[in-house]
Amino acid sequence: MMKNKILTLEKLIPIINTLKNQHKKIVFTNGCFDILHAGHVEYLQQAKAQGDILVLGLNADVSVKAIKGPKRPIVEEKHRAFVLAGLACVDYIIIFEEPDPLNLIKNVIPNILVKGADWAENEIIGGDIVKNAGGQVKRIHLVPDISTTEIINRIKKRELYS
Repeated sequence: MMKNKILTLEKLIPIINTLKNQHKKIVFTNGCFDILHAGHVEYLQQAKAQGDILVLGLNADVSVKAIKGPKRPIVEEKHRAFVLAGLACVDYIIIFEEPDPLNLIKNVIPNILVKGADWAENEIIGGDIVKNAGGQVKRIHLVPDISTTEIINRIKKRELYS
């Protein structure tokens, strides 16, 4: 069942079109979601609360390396996708290799595009496309003091004392 949530763009588009015809509000967000933590889950739950269907663009391993550096991701894309698919708030996942989700946003054209509040609204990729189609861009506050980088650093620090 969870693997049914992980789709290619070609398989997702007809589903999205059907959902739009049923007047479902489509929400889109994206990210690396390397080591899944409470901040990620809170963010995704808040994103889902903005509409009816949450589509998650998941950065592929090659994309994460380009963004985060050669030692990332820690968890490979198929495993990150599987774990995210287990969350009730995530309806569909598309893994993408590009450095940003612009192509996905152009194809999905969600009603609501969600990013973290650490992004300025005018810097949110695809925001103009969503707004021009009558949609909205929403910024969600992130849970403070938790991130994948912080978790990695904590693990490294503990290794010094073992």
